[in-house]
Amino acid sequence: MREALEEAKIAASLGEAPIGAVIVQDGRIVGRGHNKTETDKDPTCHAEMNAIRQAAKKLGGWRLPRCSMYVTLEPCSMCAGAIVLARIERLYIGTLDPKSGACLSLRSIVTDERLNHRVEVTAGVLQEECSGLLKDFFKQLRKKKTTTPEEQ
Repeated sequence: MREALEEAKIAASLGEAPIGAVIVQDGRIVGRGHNKTETDKDPTCHAEMNAIRQAAKKLGGWRLPRCSMYVTLEPCSMCAGAIVLARIERLYIGTLDPKSGACLSLRSIVTDERLNHRVEVTAGVLQEECSGLLKDFFKQLRKKKTTTPEEQ
């Protein structure tokens, strides 16, 4: 999760929502990603999607056997679906997302028994650090929106 937090900090430095993800197979990182939706002007460039793309390229296939994902914020429905499709085995979440989380909060796509693959989920990994990074980022963003250009 510490590596995912480092990815989240990269996103924040780019002005992106500070969310990071890493994918680990057999003890080594095979994919990493951070949010790039604003940078790339692409709504699919979430941290999880970027990490999955990198891992699939590195491993040479769309299935990611024996892989675990560590992500700082609970994945949305798009990312949860991609996690299932990639056959990721375990998902470690830093902090939950009550507004759009699709792994535990609003719904649970990754454990839905109607799907052909289910993911083992653990939440609350380094929760304070993950939550704090997001809270600080959005606090600063709100502060910038309420100040005039002269005050900045």
